[in-house]
Amino acid sequence: MGLPQPAAREKKHHRKIDCEGSLRSDGLWDIDVHLVDTRSYDCGYDDSHRGGIIKAGDPVHDMWLRFTIDLDFLIHDVQATSDQTPFPICPKAAGAMRKLIGLRIGTGWMKMARERVGTDISCTHLMDLLGQLTATAYQTLHAAIEERQARRPRRDKPPILDTCIALSSSGEVVKKHWPEFYQPKADGESES
Repeated sequence: MGLPQPAAREKKHHRKIDCEGSLRSDGLWDIDVHLVDTRSYDCGYDDSHRGGIIKAGDPVHDMWLRFTIDLDFLIHDVQATSDQTPFPICPKAAGAMRKLIGLRIGTGWMKMARERVGTDISCTHLMDLLGQLTATAYQTLHAAIEERQARRPRRDKPPILDTCIALSSSGEVVKKHWPEFYQPKADGESES
């Protein structure tokens, strides 16, 4: 179905983000995110960089970010690269992303990431990709986490519960798939 037909318009900007999650042969997981921004018009940001002009359709940004994590979301390695940028200093920020090694993706981790990689050494676009990377990590590891939990004598509450309407502890999805964590709404609570 998608969105309704828009008003007459002219596209000016296109951002494409591609995310992949992979199980490595050593048992760790790679989460890759690739961002490409293009414009429908020529633009320039720095006279001394890229010939002073970025042609319509050429990437303004072309950036990659890879986290290597374990099943507990501990970050073992970070690789980043900024292949195309509007300013010559921008690619330097990719190295700062390595400061995230040793953090664990989970509650509060984005705040810790921002503390480690401050705005004076980071790239807005690489930092923005952390949200996409986090979501892709959870999607990628979900089945393996469920499998590990099924082998335990007592399972922990899945961290994905209570993160959206479908996974509400009082909802039908949790009642069906995780009945031990189902909590019916108290009398008088409304379905929003």
